[in-house]
Amino acid sequence: MIKRPDIRLANRIRGLSGWVAISLVALGTVVGFATFLLLTGLTPFKPSSGSIRILLLVNGLVAVAMVALIIGQMVHLFWERRQGTAGAGLHIRLVTLFSVVALVPALLVAAFASVTLNRGLDTLFSVQIRSIVDTAATVADAYLTNASEATKVDLANIASDLVLQPQVDMFNQDRPEFLQRVARHASLRNLSAIYVLNNMTKQVEVNITANETIKFIPPPDDAVAQAQKGDVVLVPPGRGGNLIRALMKLQGYPDEELYIYRLVSPDVVEQLTKTSDAKADYDRLQKDTINVQLTFGLVYALVALIFLLAAVWTGMWFSDRLVRPIVRLLNASRDVAGGNFNAKVRVIEGPGDLQRLSNTFNLMTEQIAQSRDALVQTNEQLDERRRFTEAMLEGVSAGVVGLGADNKITLLNRAALFHLGRSDTELMGLPLAEVIPEFAEIYEQALSRPSGAADGQVDMMVRGHSQSFIVRITTELDALGQAGRTDGRSMGHVLTFDDITQLVSAQRNSAWSDIARRIAHEIKNPLTPIQLSAERLKRKYLKEIKTDKHVFEQCTDTIIRQVGDLGRIVDEFSSFARMPSAVPEMNNLNEMVREATVLQRVTSSDIDIEFALDNALKPFKFDRRLLTQAVTNLVKNAREAIESREKGSTRGHILIATGFVNATPFIRVTDNGIGLPQENRGRLAEPYMTTREKGTGLGLAIVKRIMEEHGGVLRLTDAPSGHGASVTLEFATLPQEVLENV
Repeated sequence: MIKRPDIRLANRIRGLSGWVAISLVALGTVVGFATFLLLTGLTPFKPSSGSIRILLLVNGLVAVAMVALIIGQMVHLFWERRQGTAGAGLHIRLVTLFSVVALVPALLVAAFASVTLNRGLDTLFSVQIRSIVDTAATVADAYLTNASEATKVDLANIASDLVLQPQVDMFNQDRPEFLQRVARHASLRNLSAIYVLNNMTKQVEVNITANETIKFIPPPDDAVAQAQKGDVVLVPPGRGGNLIRALMKLQGYPDEELYIYRLVSPDVVEQLTKTSDAKADYDRLQKDTINVQLTFGLVYALVALIFLLAAVWTGMWFSDRLVRPIVRLLNASRDVAGGNFNAKVRVIEGPGDLQRLSNTFNLMTEQIAQSRDALVQTNEQLDERRRFTEAMLEGVSAGVVGLGADNKITLLNRAALFHLGRSDTELMGLPLAEVIPEFAEIYEQALSRPSGAADGQVDMMVRGHSQSFIVRITTELDALGQAGRTDGRSMGHVLTFDDITQLVSAQRNSAWSDIARRIAHEIKNPLTPIQLSAERLKRKYLKEIKTDKHVFEQCTDTIIRQVGDLGRIVDEFSSFARMPSAVPEMNNLNEMVREATVLQRVTSSDIDIEFALDNALKPFKFDRRLLTQAVTNLVKNAREAIESREKGSTRGHILIATGFVNATPFIRVTDNGIGLPQENRGRLAEPYMTTREKGTGLGLAIVKRIMEEHGGVLRLTDAPSGHGASVTLEFATLPQEVLENV
């Protein structure tokens, strides 16, 4: 929407263009009328190529200026419509209508006028007319040519008579008689004058003229020079002249030349001149046919543009007057659409319909303003409730997922994204069964129940670890606080879930600790008497048995060995059940690792045990005895994993590394054994969970308990090489004062 200052600026531009249009119309009229008068010969000035070019240039400039003005007006109107100016569309339609009304007749008249002009020019310059003009010019030229030839013949005849010896003697001795003889030649041949000139003295020696009005005109120098060569020289009359002159040298005379005049009738000369001028004009018109057509076209285009501009201008003025009341309503409507509900339309005098429309519009805006205020107040209350709900959802530790009626996810809180290990873009707007298929079964149960609610426990992999969630699904309440709708349409569901992995693990550990305590108590007591009895039987009766002695010895050894194995298992049960609390003291982690693996390195001749200890790791607080037990268990598990490989495998290798990342110390034991299983890997640290035939499943459980006592975690991953396992003990983040010493 155009702002008020922009509208005033547009009005100023339109007013300025109106004055420019008036000036161009006046200038175009004057130039076009002047061009018409000059081309039609109605002015005292004779049209020339220069004046015509100037008028054509001025006409062209005026036409270009008018075209530019019309294009500028149309561009301005289209710009106003694109900017959304009220009434701009109606302006364009009216201006277009007036332009078409002015342009179509102008084009039709231009077409007919062009055809008429071309036909007239074709007739004027046809072959017949051309032949007549050329014939008239030829006849005129032939008349002058014949007169000139007759003059040359007369000159030759007179000269042939005068060059005879008697006449030569007469010229020298009896000049009066010579003059009479020359006069008879002039009278006989109807010559206007006969002169005998002396070429050396430039004097007229004989002068015979028909009357006193004839004046002597010296021959041109080039004619005299040519006559001295013995040629008959003809001097034709100039334009508009009626005197034909001829000159030749008199043979037998010292330096005399014969020079004669012949006068042509002035009427004939005048007609000859008119004929020549008419032919020249005809040739010029034929040569300038394109210029005539171009001039006509420019003059006509100028007149057409004048009327077209007037039509456009009239259309704009008429449309302004016509749509002014409607524009007020449109501007007010746009103000309302822009949020100004206090906009009013000034009630103007005019037809009753417009007054009623203005009053109704003002009443409507008042009602909209009141409704808007009520809605704003209600929205503020809803926003407060929404912010409270969002704050509550972000603050709870449980994940919350909103499901729409189309079973697609519409809401996710921060805890839900954290528990699922996914981003908002991966889940929002997608079906639950597609992105979280583990929850689909409980969701189907909720859909099948009248209450619309269901719950259950779900185990799923998150970030490569197995996690346990307690999931509950309920139906959204409608406006009456009822679940679902009576018309059968679903209101959507709310799914809440929480991570109970640690809780389940703690419950299992607690249960297994109680079981281990009972097993250790119930089994350990009879083991000692059994072992002592077997040893006593072997010592007392081995020498007395004569038959199957080796069987007796083998059986007693088996009893003693199995009782020893049971004792070690009971000891592990007892250690797990009665795990002491950690007593952290300042110790060096690298020294503890070396001491804990001394026995393993000595007894493992077929396995390479190497260290990658970070010497920059400074002492910090941990329970040395418990960590020694944890490292021993990890190295023992690594040895058993290597020994479980197929025969012929590469030499066993165990790498024990220490260090710290992001203020967190760690111990990592990596082997090239059989590796860890992908299935149920997250449960390997639970009590009595083992993949080995002779394992008790308490080694990693004890290590995990030890790390929990230190506030750390146990991580199970594959070895970087892809063959074997990597077990990492990550401690709690060290405090700042310890880090400053590290």
